[in-house]
Amino acid sequence: MVRDGYYYGVVLFFAAVLIGWLTGPFWAVIPILLAGFFLWFFRDPERTITDDPGAVVSPADGKVTQVANVHVDGKPVLRVSIFLNVFDVHVNRSPITGIIRAAHYQPGEFLNAMNPACAECNEQNTVTVEGEGHTVIFKQIAGLLARRIVFTKQIGQKVERGERVGLIKFGSRTDLLLDPGATILVKTGDRVKGGSSVLAYLNTNRNELTTVSAGQQRRTKY
Repeated sequence: MVRDGYYYGVVLFFAAVLIGWLTGPFWAVIPILLAGFFLWFFRDPERTITDDPGAVVSPADGKVTQVANVHVDGKPVLRVSIFLNVFDVHVNRSPITGIIRAAHYQPGEFLNAMNPACAECNEQNTVTVEGEGHTVIFKQIAGLLARRIVFTKQIGQKVERGERVGLIKFGSRTDLLLDPGATILVKTGDRVKGGSSVLAYLNTNRNELTTVSAGQQRRTKY
């Protein structure tokens, strides 16, 4: 379990005790139920990670809402968008083994994560991972309910495929940006699991994605 779950759970448990003592046991049920919800929401299950060369695993649990060729900063990329509802595991994982080359936090709006405009307008953290002869970018995007993005790694740090790298609290979205030559294994409507679902395979003969500017600085929201 993510430690935040214990914080919420303990606070609400003591609130239940206080409310029950001041008003009666009936009113203590509400904070107890909330405590149980937060303990469940911040679950962090173990996952089986593939060791297939070139595999790109899902950075998040959720539903694939888009697989499309788009242009980002004038460059053609293949974007896979994953929507996380409040019932999904919200721990984020690295899609490939590599080095964190950049992590750029961008403040913004809190549009519904199902809205295509949220990919550009919403609060988000853009992470660039370089490895296996490719550069892969993924975005942690806040949604209508998500108000906190957490990224736990440092620029220059090595991560393994499927390794935990952060968390988005409550409903949100994660975008994965790949080289247009990648072989995609999922389609819109598929349900995926962070770390264990293979979304694509990278073609090592293709050019890499252009990395995020080396001058970007890591900014993590706590």
